[in-house]
Amino acid sequence: MRKNRGFTLIELLIVVAIIGIIAAIAIPNLLNAINRGRQKRSMSDLRTVGTATEAYAVDMTFYPTFADADFNNTYALFLSPTYVRHLPMVDGWRTPFRAASATRFYTLVSCGKDRITENDAASYGVGITTNTMDCDIVFSNGSFIQFPEGVQND
Repeated sequence: MRKNRGFTLIELLIVVAIIGIIAAIAIPNLLNAINRGRQKRSMSDLRTVGTATEAYAVDMTFYPTFADADFNNTYALFLSPTYVRHLPMVDGWRTPFRAASATRFYTLVSCGKDRITENDAASYGVGITTNTMDCDIVFSNGSFIQFPEGVQND
C-alpha cells in the first residue's frame, strides 16, 4: 500500500483561516504602535529644538525672532551647529514643524497625524489635550502645552 504524505484541502483552508484571523488582530495594533512611535519621535524632536532654543536664549538673552512659519533654514541658522548639530525639520509624519518666536516667547508645533495645523503657532492655549492622533503637539517656552494623551486608537 502506498501512503499519501500531504495536507488535505481542508487542513490548508483551516491554516489559512487561522493566519487570517491573527493578521486581522495584529495589523491594527501594529499600525497604532507605528503612529505612537511617530508621536514620541515628534515630541522628542520638539523637546530637542526647545532645549537648543533655550540654550540660545541663555547665551543671547533673547529668543530668535521670526514670524509664524514652517521650519526653514532661517531657524537652523540660529541654532545649528552651535546648539544642536542637526536641527530636525520634519515630524514623524514627514510634515514640516511650524514655529513662531519673538524675543520673549517661542512656540514649536507638530501637526500630528492629520497634517493639518489647528491654529497658527502663536495662538495655542495651555493644557488642551485630546486622545486622538490628529491632535497637534505644541511645545512652548520649555514645556508641552498641547499633546495627545491616553489611549489612542486612530
